[in-house]
Amino acid sequence: MKKISIFVSGNGTNLQRIAEYFKNNPDVEIVNVICNNPKAYSIERAKKLGIPVRMVNRQEFNSPAFTQEMADLQLDLIVLAGFLLKVPASLIQAYPRKIVNIHPALLPNYGGKGFYGEHVHEAVVAAKEPFSGITVHYVDEIYDNGEIILQAYTKLDEKETPDSLAAKIHQLEQAYFPVAIEQVLAR
Repeated sequence: MKKISIFVSGNGTNLQRIAEYFKNNPDVEIVNVICNNPKAYSIERAKKLGIPVRMVNRQEFNSPAFTQEMADLQLDLIVLAGFLLKVPASLIQAYPRKIVNIHPALLPNYGGKGFYGEHVHEAVVAAKEPFSGITVHYVDEIYDNGEIILQAYTKLDEKETPDSLAAKIHQLEQAYFPVAIEQVLAR
């Protein structure tokens, strides 16, 4: 049995898609959801899916006690699905090459501190990029720096807006993120 923990901060559409993707897979269990935002709709989604939610604040998340709590779970994978806190080095060291993130752009471009959500889409559209996409990557101590696992692309239209690009990126996330997770679990 492969055990996953999913870290979220927002709406939770990727959380829901991942849970649905693995729902009938007896070899994969989502043991919990870690959330740092008490107003996140992902909390409601997790409850509806029957997945326990563990709330954390920034100080607790960065504590040795939280790292130990996660290590005690003996997870096979930690999935960052719209999680906005930087993962502490202690957790990365406890789970080397076992933490993955999805980024709404083609890394290494439009990554790093401050590049998340609409900020990424606004920058891509403003730069008149011909393509954008998603990047699933391993997490290391530097924002959006880890080894790339998978990238998927979409073409930008002449009249692309940040909102229309966000919709295209969301479709790519829904299609490819669970598949990338499955591939990592199979390694």
